[in-house]
Amino acid sequence: MTPAATAGRVVRLGRVDSTQGVAFALAAEGAADRTVVVADSQATGRGRRGHVWLDEPGASLLVSIVLRPRLEAARLPLLSLGAGVAVADALAEVAGLEPRLKWPNDVLVGGRKIAGILLESRLGPAPLVVLGIGVNLGQRAFPPELDGRATSIALETGGDVDREALLGALLQALDRQRDGLERGAFTEARHRWRGLSETLGRTVLIDGVSGVAIDIDDDGALVVADGDQRRRVVAGELA
Repeated sequence: MTPAATAGRVVRLGRVDSTQGVAFALAAEGAADRTVVVADSQATGRGRRGHVWLDEPGASLLVSIVLRPRLEAARLPLLSLGAGVAVADALAEVAGLEPRLKWPNDVLVGGRKIAGILLESRLGPAPLVVLGIGVNLGQRAFPPELDGRATSIALETGGDVDREALLGALLQALDRQRDGLERGAFTEARHRWRGLSETLGRTVLIDGVSGVAIDIDDDGALVVADGDQRRRVVAGELA
């Protein structure tokens, strides 16, 4: 691999272990901010909390993006919220869908997962973030363990969508979200996420914390109310 020469470089690959791994390797070699890795398939694709991301070769948009954000460390989780909004915007623009967002970073259509987001960071004097996004495009069926829980653009629309068109729309939407965050427009980012949320107003159980999800905090934490008690949840798996 050679370092990326300019921001915005797109590296297109066939089958890889994981786009996240490739992106981190490129970053270690000096890849520029906003270097994009796209693959047809992953052998060991990663989801959040050690989960495996299953993909059908050629049927998904699998992308990881090297980010060198101008954000303080405490604000980095907001990139995940911004990415969720960007994916929703891109799906609406290219496929005519009406996605909803499940905290912390799942994108749903009709209550089923159509896309997932993984944010991994390496903190230091200059923070490095690799943002991974997987979108189900052409799958017509899923393994039994995902039956009723996952969907795709093909299943929702009955047609196909051009992967390059979706990638282009996604990168533009991500640029808008990131620009807003780096300008300090945190309230605007939270407002957009709230408007798309499938989580707020629902009773949730997250790693032993239960109650009604009432808000998203200014660092991306979910605020859960149980009677008069308010608790912040910074990470976890909704049940």
